[in-house]
Amino acid sequence: MTEFKVGSLDARATKIRNVPIAVTPEGFWCCPSQAVLQKTMKNQNQQAKPKGGASPLASKASSVQRAPTISSERRAHSTPTRSRINSDEQKCAPAENSTPNPLKVANDRPQKQHKISVGFGQLEMSDLKVVLYGKDGVAVKMSVHRNILAENSTWFADKLSRQSPMSSMEVPDCEDVEIYVETVGLMYCNDAKQRLIKQSVPRVLRILKVAELLGFQACVLSCLEYLEAVPWVGEEEENVVSSVQHLQSGNYGVSPILKRVCSDLTSPPNDTFVHIIELVLKSGEDRGRREMKSLVLKLLKENSSCTSTSVDIYAETLYSSCQNCLESLLTLFRQATADDFAEQSLDLKEPVFRQIALEADNLLWLTEILADRNAAGEFAVMWSNQGELAELHSKLPTKSRHLVSCVTARLFVAIGKGEMLPSKDTRKLLLDVWLQPLMDDYNWLQHGCRSFDRKVVEEGIGRTILTLPLEDQQTILLSWLGSFLKVGDSCPNLQKAFEVWWKRTFVRPYVEQGNQSQPGRS
Repeated sequence: MTEFKVGSLDARATKIRNVPIAVTPEGFWCCPSQAVLQKTMKNQNQQAKPKGGASPLASKASSVQRAPTISSERRAHSTPTRSRINSDEQKCAPAENSTPNPLKVANDRPQKQHKISVGFGQLEMSDLKVVLYGKDGVAVKMSVHRNILAENSTWFADKLSRQSPMSSMEVPDCEDVEIYVETVGLMYCNDAKQRLIKQSVPRVLRILKVAELLGFQACVLSCLEYLEAVPWVGEEEENVVSSVQHLQSGNYGVSPILKRVCSDLTSPPNDTFVHIIELVLKSGEDRGRREMKSLVLKLLKENSSCTSTSVDIYAETLYSSCQNCLESLLTLFRQATADDFAEQSLDLKEPVFRQIALEADNLLWLTEILADRNAAGEFAVMWSNQGELAELHSKLPTKSRHLVSCVTARLFVAIGKGEMLPSKDTRKLLLDVWLQPLMDDYNWLQHGCRSFDRKVVEEGIGRTILTLPLEDQQTILLSWLGSFLKVGDSCPNLQKAFEVWWKRTFVRPYVEQGNQSQPGRS
């Protein structure tokens, strides 16, 4: 749309098809969409196919491509808002060319074109023809009024001021003919914003693009007001933001739109994050707490590409919450294992057990977040040092304590997957303190915990054991073997880790010894 041509319209005929034209509530005629137009042209082309074969000359002419031309329009006798679709005849060639070369005549024939005539306002007062050349041979001729275009569009005002009088203007290579026509039609509306109400967001973005290119400021402002008020669904948000960001430098008032997605704060909203975490952890409603934990965890996973500074700030908040949960959990364990607690009624015991399960579930959620963000290393140190908690663990009913073992299982999975890299001492202490409590609860976890994945947990435990020195591997796996031979499936199945340890202990030394003695043989 950056180029235009001025001159009389070419009279060489292009056969004009009958195409559907839709009238708008404002009273102007709107060009149909490309899909409707192409479908109509296809149907009409099939109906217009000749029964007989084409002559050689006609066949040759049809294969020649030529820049599209537009025929002169007949005098209109329709109403001011009526669209005109005409068919004009070809004009004869000049007298000096009365005996033309047949090949030249064939080559001069224009490409078949599909033309639409669109009128705006009072057609008898129209004083300018604007022809748009779009894709697939589509041409739209608009009968417009130069004063309307000049008043509303700086682009048209500039072009019309260069040469006067100007009776016609051509816009070649128009990318979006349909929207171009609709945008020009909006120049005839008293309230463009009202006209946009029933439009979709993608269509308004197309109108905004054309209005900006034409310098149609009133339409640009109406589009921005529409986009600021209308809800955005799915991918529309990214499309809107990318379409209006470059308008910030102008006086269009883009800020209200961008404030929907951008805050004036320059630092991460850590206070808001802390508040959300506290609300979730303190919730006493099971369903709401469970669903919000899943949502926050999902959102944090999607935001895993955030900056390291943001990770440090979030980790600080999460570790503070972990410490609070651990302190609360230890206090509850002490209360539940006290001598006088067993003598209390069930009504007094139940709230304590419920609170233990709640704090353990909170701790498991925080562990999940830290592990997903590869920031659980310090928590592994904290958990491995909870010797008192591990000792009291066996004194509580399995139903109340099993979520504590889920925390242990998640840490083993994280180590096995390489999501954290605790030191050798931390890994050893973690196994010494928490592997046996986990094995004690294993049967319950398999049958009473839906989220428990036995294979993943067993693989994590085995890999964690195999990261230790061989002597420590032997101590842990032989202890496991004694338990496994007694309870079977009620104990983690660490046979894969046992097999690796076996090969390291009984096979590898002899293989290495054989390799060392091999070079001495001749």
